[in-house]
Amino acid sequence: MKNITLKHLRYACAVADQGHFGRAADMQSVSQPALSMQVKDLEERLGQPLFERGPRMVRPTVFGEDFLQRARAILQSVDDLGDLAQISKGGMIRRLRLGIIPTVAPYLLPRLIADLTELYPGLDLQVRESVTPRLLAELAEGQLDAAIVALPVSEPTLTEVPLMTEDFVLIRPQADDSKPVPDAGQLRQMRLLLLEEGHCFRDQALAFCDTRSARPREWLDGSALTTLVQMVGAGIGVTLIPDMAVVIEANSAPVSVARFARPGPSRTIGMIWRRSTPMAAQLLQISDQVRTTALTLHGAMPVDAA
Repeated sequence: MKNITLKHLRYACAVADQGHFGRAADMQSVSQPALSMQVKDLEERLGQPLFERGPRMVRPTVFGEDFLQRARAILQSVDDLGDLAQISKGGMIRRLRLGIIPTVAPYLLPRLIADLTELYPGLDLQVRESVTPRLLAELAEGQLDAAIVALPVSEPTLTEVPLMTEDFVLIRPQADDSKPVPDAGQLRQMRLLLLEEGHCFRDQALAFCDTRSARPREWLDGSALTTLVQMVGAGIGVTLIPDMAVVIEANSAPVSVARFARPGPSRTIGMIWRRSTPMAAQLLQISDQVRTTALTLHGAMPVDAA
């Protein structure tokens, strides 16, 4: 078999990630014909196809899935070598691919991006917003350097650094403002609006309601906290949101904010990265800035790093 280049591997992985040759070409900043030619050349060198090509979708073959998994590991190792060389010269990392969950991103990112770019001039900050399972997969595949998520994730291959804790608050219609704040048992009997499956915040809200012993009277799912709050404002039900979202979301609809008696529901936000990364010391420094930004913005309780 003739030599396979890193360009071959990067282009093939881009096609797998995007499921589309055109989007993969855009991501790699090359023309679609050039990328397609490289992928076709790789398949000819391998003697079998990597992808099933359809009119609207491209998906890996069985062989392609195995090959691409190994290709990502190779590319991750190559990227780590570059980071190691840069860091060994006493330099700061030049690129940070940062994942962040949707229930944190809108409320933290604007200030965090400004703070990080001011603290680290020239840093190429690439942000990816997605749910925790997807972020964990992209960390493992080397597509991300670190992620901001709710802890714990309990993955032995990852370092977890707690940053802050914050309470959950109850959002209900303005007409309910004078009513007593319900406890978990009473909340189970209400029409509870939740984020759709895949969001860790949904699971945390359900854990507070202790739905193992009783199901909420009615669940309605939404794709974003903004949607849930707007539905509450329309009188459809009640919802829980994290404290950091209150300033933005509670002012966007006619709703009332109620706080639970302690100990109420809460979550710990942290930053995670692969234990094997050569960027660990630099990521720890960056996590300190993330903590500072979050506490400055939202006044949450700090958590000492483990």
